[in-house]
Amino acid sequence: MAVEHDPSDLRVVGRVVKVHGLRGELVVEPSTDDVETRFAPGARLRLPDGGFLTVLGARWHSGRLLLAAEEVTDRDAAERLRRAELSAPASDTAPEDPEEFHDHQLEGLRVELADGTVIGTVTAVDHGAGGDLLVVDREGGELLVPFVHAIVPTVDVPGGRVVLDPPDGLLDPE
Repeated sequence: MAVEHDPSDLRVVGRVVKVHGLRGELVVEPSTDDVETRFAPGARLRLPDGGFLTVLGARWHSGRLLLAAEEVTDRDAAERLRRAELSAPASDTAPEDPEEFHDHQLEGLRVELADGTVIGTVTAVDHGAGGDLLVVDREGGELLVPFVHAIVPTVDVPGGRVVLDPPDGLLDPE
């Protein structure tokens, strides 16, 4: 019998971006630092419709994570999952390093300068090839902030804020 998890405990660990090959492998963009555990054979990933995928295997190919799942047996089945978010319980994924954070811990945090000036709110974390970016909703649009210690020296999850030390030009409107 499958263990059901409280939906509020689920966190997105990846997104299906496209299909690879005829056998229905999924190209997944991971949004977790623990790819080996999250996408290990036997892992169960929740789909947006409430269904599950059971991981048969995952491998890296040309810089992309390819995922084979028990429930996906051909390309047509894989196509139906394009753009699906894959979730897993957050309760068993707590970061061990105090300098590491899950996306859900950062989303919703107030973004401010060292003097307390509020810049906006973190709405997402973009995991790109060049590094992680905080997506900040601010009056007048969206701001992308490199999530590096030199620019984001303080992450205060209990206090509900991140503090920026932006380089010249980062906060300037485009």
